[in-house]
Amino acid sequence: MTKHWKPLVALAAISWAAAPAHAESLTLASPDGRITVTVSDDKGQATYTVAYEGKQVIAPSKLGMLFADHHGFERGLAITASIRTAKDTTWEQPWGERRLVRDQHNELAVTFKPADGPDRQMTVRFRAFDTGVGFRYELPEQAALQGDVAITEELTQFGVGEQTTMWYTPSDEFNRYEYLTRVAPAGKVDDAHTPATFRNEDGIYFSIHEAALVDYAAMSLDQLRPGNFESKLRGWSGGPKVKTRTGFTSPWRTIQVAANAVGLINSDIILNLNEPNKLGDVSWVEPGKYVGIWWAMHIRDRSWGRDQIHGATTEETKRYIDFAARHGFAGVLVEGWNIGWDGDWYNNGDLFRFTEPMPDFDLEELGRYARSKGVRLIGHHETSANITNYENQMEAAFDLYEKVGVRQVKTGYVADAGDAVRIDANGVRHYEWHDSQFMVRHHLKVVQEAAKRQISINAHEPVKDTGLRRTYPNWLAREGARGMEYNAWGTPPNPPEHEAMLAFTRMLSGPMDFTPGIFDLRPNERPPLREDMPRGDPSNRPETTLAKQLALYVVLYSPVQMAADLPENYEARPDAFQFIKDVEADWEESIALAGEIGDYVAIARQGRKSKEWFLGAVTDEEARDLSLPLDFLAKGRKYRAQIYRDGPDADWKTNPYAMVIEEKVVTGGDAFAARMAAGGGFAVRFIPVK
Repeated sequence: MTKHWKPLVALAAISWAAAPAHAESLTLASPDGRITVTVSDDKGQATYTVAYEGKQVIAPSKLGMLFADHHGFERGLAITASIRTAKDTTWEQPWGERRLVRDQHNELAVTFKPADGPDRQMTVRFRAFDTGVGFRYELPEQAALQGDVAITEELTQFGVGEQTTMWYTPSDEFNRYEYLTRVAPAGKVDDAHTPATFRNEDGIYFSIHEAALVDYAAMSLDQLRPGNFESKLRGWSGGPKVKTRTGFTSPWRTIQVAANAVGLINSDIILNLNEPNKLGDVSWVEPGKYVGIWWAMHIRDRSWGRDQIHGATTEETKRYIDFAARHGFAGVLVEGWNIGWDGDWYNNGDLFRFTEPMPDFDLEELGRYARSKGVRLIGHHETSANITNYENQMEAAFDLYEKVGVRQVKTGYVADAGDAVRIDANGVRHYEWHDSQFMVRHHLKVVQEAAKRQISINAHEPVKDTGLRRTYPNWLAREGARGMEYNAWGTPPNPPEHEAMLAFTRMLSGPMDFTPGIFDLRPNERPPLREDMPRGDPSNRPETTLAKQLALYVVLYSPVQMAADLPENYEARPDAFQFIKDVEADWEESIALAGEIGDYVAIARQGRKSKEWFLGAVTDEEARDLSLPLDFLAKGRKYRAQIYRDGPDADWKTNPYAMVIEEKVVTGGDAFAARMAAGGGFAVRFIPVK
């Protein structure tokens, strides 16, 4: 691990005072001075304000918390103490968007006490980075707040402004996080998941989210008054929002701030607000690319359940293993291998058995066969969000996977939001939300049990990412947004702007297993394999060009990238497939170069193994000419640029396959220009010229 220390004062100031009769305000600035946070006890309320270069980002907004059986922190409060510190270190990620992460921030911990009532205190700790602000609540054990505590409301507010433009997905609907990104004036938005992204009338971009979500309910945004949101915690069924004990800390509430949209991407706040790795040696965690028996089910070539076209058979899995071995893929995902997929599995998670393969799937033989080919099986645990059924079998299921050589597991929680099953000690069935404290605890339990067996987790239908991959590096990726499968059967499919939306919204939270790389861009136009399983609507298709499918491997980060299409579709286009084989999934450095939310985005990443650079850019329904400075390359050095770009007549609707593959020599520091077709993009590999 490498560390860089600057001569900063570790403990800049400590002040203690009796509750003042007048309002007190304290200000914290980011290291570069551009971002300021002002904390106040004006009118007996704890409030904060955020500004960027003197312009307001968050208007004065309340802080506080209410409890079921204890006095809360809402009014009559005064600042009674403050502590300032500063930090500048660099830490190393075992895998990630970049290897070295700088954590430079100034900190202000402010203690509030009520002027009357029982003696009690609440500390709010603020950290100001050059790219934003984080703050959390710290409630120490105290005479007036002991033992079990039930949080009924967190009063954190975010005054963003009524006319501020907001990009978001709704938080109170059945399909969890899987909605197309919406855009509206903030004053017109009722509720929203985080990350939610904003641009105010001064042209300042910011994003509200949270970090280090541990043993607490997830936060969404609930409209109080137009342009003023309050933290909404997802409650237990028939219970409070959070069950805890003193002393406790909340997750960090984060506000990333930037002068332009790509500045939000080039921020490490979420990771820096999480605790360091708790697992020790994690050399067994293996980023990489994989293929799998998955897309075939979505386009109805195969099925999850037992019938004439069951996908997860020993024979079919060996075919995928052979393909992975020929082309250098690390793993093969197999869905539908275990008992439980027959019948109404969506509504009956009791069916699933996680140690019992289907009769036509020889798990032990396939584990052996995969290892003999230098490939590993990737496990799959679909639970239908029946958490009790899964947890009752989870340890045995991981033991089985460890035995057969599985090192990564994709978990799934397909069910309507609010339908996660919890069966209590009395056998009573309860239903919890996917982002409740109950589910937050469950996901962490899965990751910890997997780590005991050196297994990594890729969670689908998850609780949102809040940077816990730093603390538990075996938490490789999540879904948590509309992925590629919606292009097979979604109504509507993902529009051309979708990926340029994700880059500035969902992707700010962490890696996403989007599953790119579809080469048959009109899969539902083929004749069905069986009359009783017709194809989906032909209008359901990836609304992209082929070049854009390649660019997504760079634009949408995941340490486990899937080549999602069928083997035969890749072997039919070996020239385009070469980029997927060459691109890396683990990075030395990543830089967002240009973009606007929902319009386009361009990102450059340097491979951790090869040290080669890769560039990806995608656009929405508008064709664009894009010129980018190659400042990320060594200045003056020559590189062979292997370019995969849209052809002159490419268009996602009418001619999605038109692509030019060419090679030219470029020089670091010069500009690179290319045209992106409607729904298109380009991908480039830069190889240093020796």
